[in-house]
Amino acid sequence: MNERDVLLNELAQGLCPMSEGIEWFDDLGPEGQSEVLLFLRHHCVQARTVAEDAETSVRRSGLRPTHTPAVLISRGQIDVQLGKIAGLKPVDERRKAFRLLIAVLSVADERRRERFCSGGCGHWWHHLSAADAPQ
Repeated sequence: MNERDVLLNELAQGLCPMSEGIEWFDDLGPEGQSEVLLFLRHHCVQARTVAEDAETSVRRSGLRPTHTPAVLISRGQIDVQLGKIAGLKPVDERRKAFRLLIAVLSVADERRRERFCSGGCGHWWHHLSAADAPQ
């Protein structure tokens, strides 16, 4: 676990405002942003994202359904589409991709938590709380 992992999980759990996440993401530069988007894609797959998560994720992200990442997630095999979203190059599309992938992780991890971790688990990211979040 590192600072990036904690921040991304806090964003997905609503423990950190997205405005702070966007500011952090913007400061990373293109290479760092690509790494983060690929990292998020991987964790969305690990959290068992399904195609049915698309609509809720787009709504939660605040993106319009016509934005490129929102269109991509709604079409085709979900893990392939997540890869396409993580690979977007234009700066404004990367920012949208970041918002959407955080929302996808949020939706998938909520379901995972309810189904598999409701009785307790050893996942460190399921033990974050608003009290522990940096101010």
